[in-house]
Amino acid sequence: MTEAVCLADYESLAAEVLPAEVFDFVAGGSGAETTLRRNRTALDAVSVIPKVLAGVAEADPSTTLLGQSVAFPVAVAPMAYQQLVHPDGELGLAKAASGIPYVISMLSSHPLEEIAAAADIAWFQLYWLRDRGVVESLIDRAVAAGCSALMVTVDVPVMGRRLRDVRNSFVLPTGVIAANLVEGSTGRAHQAAGAVSAVAAHTASVFNPALGWDDLEWLAGRSSLPLVVKGILDPEDARRAVAIGAAGVVVSNHGGRQLDGSVASINALPAVVDAIGNDCQVLLDSGVRGATDILRALASGAAGVLLGRPLLWALAVDDAGTALVRLRDDLIDVLLLAGCADVAAAARLATSRES
Repeated sequence: MTEAVCLADYESLAAEVLPAEVFDFVAGGSGAETTLRRNRTALDAVSVIPKVLAGVAEADPSTTLLGQSVAFPVAVAPMAYQQLVHPDGELGLAKAASGIPYVISMLSSHPLEEIAAAADIAWFQLYWLRDRGVVESLIDRAVAAGCSALMVTVDVPVMGRRLRDVRNSFVLPTGVIAANLVEGSTGRAHQAAGAVSAVAAHTASVFNPALGWDDLEWLAGRSSLPLVVKGILDPEDARRAVAIGAAGVVVSNHGGRQLDGSVASINALPAVVDAIGNDCQVLLDSGVRGATDILRALASGAAGVLLGRPLLWALAVDDAGTALVRLRDDLIDVLLLAGCADVAAAARLATSRES
């Protein structure tokens, strides 16, 4: 295959051009990768019941996420070190994300200010660091750069043990840095001795594993940006996030990269929506690979999805812009096939789940 005809095609194309250890870093999950596989199996088990004779000749995929008009219900998920797959890194993917939110990773390989300037809609993603002063500085920088939302990832007290990276003794290559941290240094992420992941060692040195609800409440009041909490799977956790002021919740198991054996995100979604769906927007992350998955998420109660790995594969072969245009076109087709004139109609579709 020399050209992608759908979003899923990009993975095999990227495998042909990326170093094996970089491909593994992006593709891999934690532990035995049970949850990584489960995300896909669970999405495929969701069947949407389409409407017929709906009299729908055209479908409009546009919607609103966090009060902002977007071209279709997708945001680019926060993903670290995108220069691993392409020299343009985050700048290339941000420019490709026309009309949709681009979520800037705290561990981006370009400074957040440059990425925000390249994006149509920029949100900033934050991990909880040992140095609260650095957290405050990052928030202030995101506000000054024009980011319109703050997303805090709460499911990484420590990095899940990703065995592909351990077996590869994975290190960041020279020149790929955490550009938003002090002096752009990634410290230990460039050094490995034996069967260890240098990226995991770096994370352990700078992340604070003791993030709690009091910290999240402080964060909600630290800026005027709407707060999105990413990494929620339990409905009670979702209720507590709303209680401290979250404007959005992302149902996510980190793409199968954290607790192996955790529930598939799509399976956790309905209970979270039932718990808080009238109080804030709920987004789905983990395992999304195309327009059919977006429809499944909408019909299961999500306002939209975060899309990750497929866009890195497309970036790797310098085709991210085309990939997103094709995805939007595919979503329009899927909406029409389901008898839906718009995203609101998709949210009213019934679903069936195979055991």
